[in-house]
Amino acid sequence: MREGDHVLDEGRQGEATVVAGPGAGARKLYLESYGCQMNFSDSEIVASILSDAGYQTTRDEDEADLVLLNTCAIRDNAEQRVRNRLVHFKGNKAKNPSLVVGVLGCMAERLREKLLEEEKLVDLVVGPDAYRDLPNLVDQVEGGQKAVNVLLSREETYAEISPVRLDSSGVTAFISIMRGCDNMCSFCVVPFTRGRERSRDPQSIVREAQELYDAGYREVTLLGQNVDSYKWNIDNKGVIKDETQPVVRFAELLEMVAAVNPGLRVRFSTSHPKDMTDDVLHAMSRHENICKYIHLPVQSGHSDVLKRMNRGYTREWYLDRIAAIRRIMPDCAISTDVITGFCGETEEEHQATLSLMDEVKYEMAFMFKYSERPKTLAERKFEDDVPEEVKGSRLQEVIARQMIHGKERTQALVGKVHRVLIEGTSKKRDDQFFGRTTHNTVVVFPKGDLQVGQYVNVKTFDCTPVTLMGEVTDQPAES
Repeated sequence: MREGDHVLDEGRQGEATVVAGPGAGARKLYLESYGCQMNFSDSEIVASILSDAGYQTTRDEDEADLVLLNTCAIRDNAEQRVRNRLVHFKGNKAKNPSLVVGVLGCMAERLREKLLEEEKLVDLVVGPDAYRDLPNLVDQVEGGQKAVNVLLSREETYAEISPVRLDSSGVTAFISIMRGCDNMCSFCVVPFTRGRERSRDPQSIVREAQELYDAGYREVTLLGQNVDSYKWNIDNKGVIKDETQPVVRFAELLEMVAAVNPGLRVRFSTSHPKDMTDDVLHAMSRHENICKYIHLPVQSGHSDVLKRMNRGYTREWYLDRIAAIRRIMPDCAISTDVITGFCGETEEEHQATLSLMDEVKYEMAFMFKYSERPKTLAERKFEDDVPEEVKGSRLQEVIARQMIHGKERTQALVGKVHRVLIEGTSKKRDDQFFGRTTHNTVVVFPKGDLQVGQYVNVKTFDCTPVTLMGEVTDQPAES
């Protein structure tokens, strides 16, 4: 997913380690995931493929026969974290020569030669479209060879594979609805690491959602690099592929998944401002179980910067989409991504970002300094000419502005009754649960005799800048 598509608050993990849970088999797999939600979802596909090949997932790296790191290439610091872990596992391999270490995902294609040959940190390198080949590649390594498959596909969606769910809570789950990206944002490496856009059969998505609900899950997040461009049975020129089958776009898919069960919450990520239609907003407004929360990355508040970023919209277009959201769903929460210090950014352009933030007042934002990535259009076409200290100071201004707006948005929810899905025990207090509202706001409250996976109504009485505190009540929810 694009830069900024990370979840960093209580109960979810962003650029953090996720280790596979229990499975069935003889050999042991230790799996770590870094970066965006799509990587976490891919790791569940990998765990499923290797489970069928006889691997049992483990949380203990020291007992692993196979170590795989599912990587992120969005920013340099993500790559450095992965490198540090690979150096660590190289030490483990010195003590256990039969250990197989591999890199998956977005770092695979770009750094394969360096990781395999120059630094000799890994035994296998596998791209996002080649996970089905993992058992064969591991066999090659065990036969004394290095193994690589980073070929991209125009068809692979892993649609029929039932992911091994690695979230131990058993309440929320990701469903990948599409792969790849056809947008060529100048700062983004995703099109080069994940290939062209292709959408998954909608019936397989609905079937997976139904299986999750039957297994006790109560929330699904539909994932794609740009969910608004999801389309089935129609090509990029608008030609229907099979006249006997319906055309399904993202608005229709949302309603299909929402219809699985009223008790199944539906979220999605990530939307693209140039592709979000009113049809999607009306679909959201019609279904109570489609969460009233949209992540709509803006990246910059100035049209000239957006043009250099090749985002495909202007400041005015973006604000029109915000106005449509407010008109159709007045209570909808909106979050965003912001990049400071992109190539050529002037102080005036930076101030335009701050003024846009003042106009929208986001509930939450993921905020970053620009980090030039190899092979991107920006690297080839523009000079990374904003000094690091200026990038940093502008980022701090953006963060400070968002802290004000986020706190205002959270405080406005105090005193109301919210319908909350219990996701687990609070990280700060063992006697409290945490859950989320439809607006994706975290709420903490006493456990009592409640259970994870229940919906409860919580009346809030206080808050931190990003978290609500409350008590369970019999009063009807206002949101």
